[in-house]
Amino acid sequence: MNLEYALLLLLIIPALYCLYKCKEKSMQAYFVHLHLMPLKLQWLRLEQYIKYLIIILLISALSSPVIQNKYDPQNRNGIDIVLSLDASGSMGSSGFDKEQRQLDRFEVLQGIVQEFISRRTQDNVGIVVYGDFAFIASPITYEKEIVNEMISYLSSGIAGQNTAIGEGLAMGVRAFKHSKAETKVIILLSDGEHNSGSISPQDAITMSNAQNIRVYTIGIGNKGEFNKTLLEKIANESGGEFFAAYDSEELSEVYKEIEKLEKSKIKSKAYISQEYFYQYPLSLALLLGLFLLYRKEKR
Repeated sequence: MNLEYALLLLLIIPALYCLYKCKEKSMQAYFVHLHLMPLKLQWLRLEQYIKYLIIILLISALSSPVIQNKYDPQNRNGIDIVLSLDASGSMGSSGFDKEQRQLDRFEVLQGIVQEFISRRTQDNVGIVVYGDFAFIASPITYEKEIVNEMISYLSSGIAGQNTAIGEGLAMGVRAFKHSKAETKVIILLSDGEHNSGSISPQDAITMSNAQNIRVYTIGIGNKGEFNKTLLEKIANESGGEFFAAYDSEELSEVYKEIEKLEKSKIKSKAYISQEYFYQYPLSLALLLGLFLLYRKEKR
């Protein structure tokens, strides 16, 4: 509960002071039954208190008491994004980060992906991991903290040693099974050649195009390690783009570039709904005022 014009409450002090000092001139009255005098004095004292209360209620109504409900539509209407991550054995190679050379490629990828997810405040995100086979590590969800925590439990080789790019893309498409988003995006990352799995990359491309899913592909590692031609083909045929990253800094920039290309239509704004309650103190003040007038007429 807030007051829109809280400073108006300060009017209570001079108003009550004036009411106390500027008393209404009393009419002379003659009492035959003096034993009724105490009752008369009690009523006059009560009447004065009622007047004080009326002043307080009127000024309270004037200050406009209101209950504010803040609504933050942080999403539910953004882009649905699936990150398809290569977790094959080659992702265990170190030296991808020039400053922390002891980290393997997948460990570097984890940190960059977690930062990317945290920045997608408007979107739902899911994670697919692939190697010899692919699986959905996290369904598409708005709970970014849970997704990032789950990513920290993954490691290279968790899905086998080989690289089934077709499986990784196809499983990314399956992750959208219950998605109702207008914009669906897969960001597929690989550091090797397609050499495993029962689904060909071309079949996976057909699956993604059938659902109007845009695919961005990223090749990481040394030159010649990843299949640039295949990754470009996947991106071009799905309306996405291909990127190459030869170290951690370049990979971080790639995800930032994709952020610019895939901006959410919904911007995060806070809305405030207000429910006013000035009518309650105002109504009570009017009722008390009518009551005093009624008593005055009876006298």
